[in-house]
Amino acid sequence: MAKWAYIVVGLAALAGAAGVTEAAFAAHKIADPLFKVSADILVVNAAAVIAISAFALAQSRCCAFAGATLLLIGTLLFCGELSSHVLLGRKILAVAAPIGGIFMIGGWLVAAIDAFAAAVRSSKAT
Repeated sequence: MAKWAYIVVGLAALAGAAGVTEAAFAAHKIADPLFKVSADILVVNAAAVIAISAFALAQSRCCAFAGATLLLIGTLLFCGELSSHVLLGRKILAVAAPIGGIFMIGGWLVAAIDAFAAAVRSSKAT
């Protein structure tokens, strides 16, 4: 899991950098609200993926890491479609945004379920 975790964290960091770049373009050059939405989601979810991955590694929580991976994939699909729509003026893969949105929701839910399950297990251990 450790090698994959490093790759996911690296990809999340690149997503965060892309989000900051998109935010700068949205503020100065491209006045499309979809670009700002993409930037915000990239930055927030990149930070979340890194935090969830750190928790997963520290606690050996494969389920939480699966949630982080799902969240990252969803973020890249969703924001990739929004950004390509803005930059290219057309949708490349119209289903990418809704599928990405479902993956993001799923990733957040898997991480939440894993965290609550860990809390229950830790309270039973004491």
